[in-house]
Amino acid sequence: MNEIVLVVDLNVAKPKKGSSVAIFGLGAVGHAAAEGATIARASRIIGVDLNANRFELARKFGVTEFVKPKDYEKPVQEVIAEMTNGGVDWSVECAGHIDAMISAFECVHDEFIERKDSEGYFFGNYKPRSDIPSVVEKYMNKELELEKFITHEVPFSEINKAFDLMLRGEGLRCIIRMDA
Repeated sequence: MNEIVLVVDLNVAKPKKGSSVAIFGLGAVGHAAAEGATIARASRIIGVDLNANRFELARKFGVTEFVKPKDYEKPVQEVIAEMTNGGVDWSVECAGHIDAMISAFECVHDEFIERKDSEGYFFGNYKPRSDIPSVVEKYMNKELELEKFITHEVPFSEINKAFDLMLRGEGLRCIIRMDA
């Protein structure tokens, strides 16, 4: 199942240089959102995840600050509002959990309350026929480093290890070699 990016998707929002972004869920989709925010030159990229083990890898994708919601007695949206003096400019929900969706919506600052809304997109709102060539071009020009999404490689005989890594949240993408 593909995650829905809720509240705002970086392909749609196109955050401006210097803006702040909160990303809820630091799996592969959240890391891709962080990469997009980095490319857009966001000044603050706040990663939110229940699993603090994901924070170190998220730094490689441009996440500048981290919040583990269970470490606080108050809702995470309040924590982010305090960190940012009122909330972030953009928020992306990549966890697929209703509580994260609500927090992502509520952590956007109220300055733009008239246009604060929630939208859902699949695949970052990319249209394969027209958008994939530009993604390939970015990869070929070394603007996107897709290799850093591959965190593990296992032979087919150890496929269960790949599932364990995924369930523990210890990796992003695992290559399963069929020749071993």
